[in-house]
Formats: sequence, C-alpha cells, structure tokens
Amino acid sequence: MITFIIALVLLIVGFFTYGVLVERIFGIEPERKTPALTKTDGVDFVPMAPWRIFLVQFLNIAGLGPIFGAIMGIFYGPAAFLWIVFGTIFAGGVHDYLSGMLSIRKGGVSLPDIVGDELGKGTKVFIRILSLVLLILLTTTFLSGPATLLQGLAGLGSMDFHGHMIPIVWVLIIFGYYALATVLPVDKLIGRFYPIFGGILLFMGLGIMVVMLGWHSSEMPEVFDGLQNRQTNGLPLFPMMFVSIACGAISGFHGTQSPIMARCVTNERQGRWIFYGAMVAEGILALIWAAAAGTFFADPETGLYGIDGLQTFAAKHPGENIAALVIDRVSRSWLGTIGGILAIIGVIAAPITSGDTALRSARLIVADFLKWDQRPIPRRLIIAFPLFLCVFGMVFVDFNIVWRYFAWTNQTLATFTLWAGTVWLYKKEKVDGKYKYGWLIAAIPAAFMTVVCISYILIAPEGFHLHLW
Repeated sequence: MITFIIALVLLIVGFFTYGVLVERIFGIEPERKTPALTKTDGVDFVPMAPWRIFLVQFLNIAGLGPIFGAIMGIFYGPAAFLWIVFGTIFAGGVHDYLSGMLSIRKGGVSLPDIVGDELGKGTKVFIRILSLVLLILLTTTFLSGPATLLQGLAGLGSMDFHGHMIPIVWVLIIFGYYALATVLPVDKLIGRFYPIFGGILLFMGLGIMVVMLGWHSSEMPEVFDGLQNRQTNGLPLFPMMFVSIACGAISGFHGTQSPIMARCVTNERQGRWIFYGAMVAEGILALIWAAAAGTFFADPETGLYGIDGLQTFAAKHPGENIAALVIDRVSRSWLGTIGGILAIIGVIAAPITSGDTALRSARLIVADFLKWDQRPIPRRLIIAFPLFLCVFGMVFVDFNIVWRYFAWTNQTLATFTLWAGTVWLYKKEKVDGKYKYGWLIAAIPAAFMTVVCISYILIAPEGFHLHLW
C-alpha cells in the first residue's frame, strides 16, 4: 500500500510541478488564435468546451494500453510501478503535451507533418507509413479485444478461423460503429457521447482503487520487496517491460490522437490540462490496474505472493487473453455484479472509443497527404473504405502477434515524436534565448526510448532474437 500511495501522490504532484515547467519551456501564447477558431469547418475543426475535450482525449488515449499493458507489465514485478510513475511524468506527459501543442502551433496538422517539419521530408514519409501501420494494428487490437470481452458477457456466436475463436458478431457490430465515428463530424458522436464513457472509465478505476485500499491493502506488492525480474517466461525486464507498459507510461499512439483534439482547443492555456493532464490520468489508471492485478491473486493460505499468484493463474490458462481474464475476475469479485458490469463496460468502451479515433486519425493523415478537403462525405468515405478493409483483414491474425508488433511500433513512433519536439525546442531556444537547455525535457526521454526500442527489436522473439548480452 505504501508504494501505491507514494506513486499516486507523485503522479499528481508531477502534473502541478513538472507539467508547469514543460508548459513554461514550451511558451504558451494565450492571445494566439487556435486552428479551432481560424479553420472552423464543422467536421474536424470544431471548437469545444475544455472539460469535454479533456474527457474525449482521456478516452481516446486510454484504450487497452493502460489496462492490458499495466496488467502484463506487473508480471515483471513491482518495478512496473516505477516505470508507470516516472515514464508518465518525464516521458509520456512531455510527449503528449508537445504533440498536441505543436499541432496547434502548426495549424492543426497531423503527426507526420509535425515530425517531418522538424526531422526532414524523408522522415515525414517514413512516419506517415509508420503511423498508418500503427493505427491499423491498434484498431485491430481495439476491435478484437473488446469483442472478446463482449463475447464473454453475452455468449453470442463466434466462428473458428485457423484455430482462433473470433467473436464475429461483435466484431461486425463494433466495426459498423467504427465506420460511423470515422466519417461523422467530431462533435456529433465523439464530442457528445465520449465524455459519458470517460466518466464510466474513471468510475471503474476509482471503484477498484477504493476496494483495493480498503480491504486488500496488506496484500499489495511493494517495491521494498525487491525490483528483480519476476517474469517466468525468460524475457528480461529491460527492455521488455518498457514496451509492454506502453500507454500507461508513454505511447506513440497518443501523438496521433492529440492533433484530433488540437483542432478543437480554443486557447493554448488549456493545453496542459488536456494533453499532459490526460496522460497523468491514464498513468493513474495504469497504476490502479497494475496494483490490482498484483494484489488480487494473493493467497494467504498457500503463501503465494500476489504476483506469484498471478503467474500461477496465467499458467493455468495458456493461450488465453490473460489481461481480459484478470479484468473480468477483479471487476466481478471486488465490485459485485452491477459494479462489475459497469467496470467491464468501461474497459470495453475505452478500447472501442480509441479504435474509432485511431481510424479517424488515419483518415486525417491520408487527407493531409492528399490535401483533400474533408467536408464532402464522399471524400471521407473514399479514404476510409480501404482502411476498413485492412483492419477487417487483420482481425483474423493471432491477437498476441498483432499486440506485440503494435507495442514496438507504438514506442518507436513515440521516440520520433520526442526527437521532433527536441529539435523544435532547440530552435525556439536559439530564437528567444529562454530556458537554456530546456530542450532536454524532450531529448532525455527520446534518448532513453531510442535505447529501449533498438534493444527490444534486437532481442525480442518477434525481432532478431539475439542473446541479451
């Protein structure tokens, strides 16, 4: 419990201290008109209330990553808490803030244009391709993941495809919703209903936290128990844990989502609360689920430590989506039937509402490249339809394979975004002379993530599979 409380306090304090420093180094200009006001088109550039934008941004970025990723990350031990806290404050928060604010400064452009402006035309082309690959992979995981959870709740039809059970009924229903959310104006569906789902997701996290602190605090894992690798599959803690816990610490996907909300922000003062603040909220959510997964399976009778109990539980369910099983067990046990259903709905809503905005972001990236006005509906459909086909085809690939490639691509994209932010801050310092070496707030996490991503692809089973040393 001590570790969890300290971690929670550090995340909140980080927002009000380091978040303020990042804002000052960036140099907001409250009097500058934002793209939401200068390019209003009723489709993508739509002014919205700050509280609504925050909840939409939070829901957009809080998909499977901070929940599934945190659960998979705690398998490595209490060291996961440190990465969630320090990753959120010094890497993820900086990444999300810079990607959102740079989009505002550059007229609401998408991530490839942000990175390309700072790192060159060749990098822009590479990031455009990498972003589209990431968004297709992410939409696939955010389609099959919630479909599986809904399948467990309703027990409706599924189909057998190459040995994998695909809940095809739910896949088609969710896919139909994705199509609507991708092409409709941002304020018609996303801006209207997402704040409600965001509230459910927050309720779920707070409910789990209250029960955990009130009745299971003595069973919670502590960093004082040791930071050694607790993973039993032979994979090293570094860099594997830093890729497994993606959205709960830093995520390149967030950089593709921030420009969507950057087109709705009406004043640069709102940036820290919306972009850095949503990342901190996601870090708190990841912290809660990492602690819950590491606590729930503690068994005083057998003497199994929480994480050891989690490992034992996973061993009994080979080949299954362990994170989804953990969510189901924890929610139903700790929150009762009604609370459990609401919690699971929150977990389902999060990835679904991130999946559709991922497709929306992909549409905007292609539209920016083609320089196509997105006000005519046929033009939106022409771009969106091929994206739909790619995602639907990927659904039939093994979920675990898709997730691993998504995780690495996700962190690699975040690395490029941080380097682009570094260059922009360095050039800004040369012009105004303020905050000497302020660019280090982006350069240090960029360098760290560069090491993580290169190390991962060299030693991961799905990479070059080299020996660690």
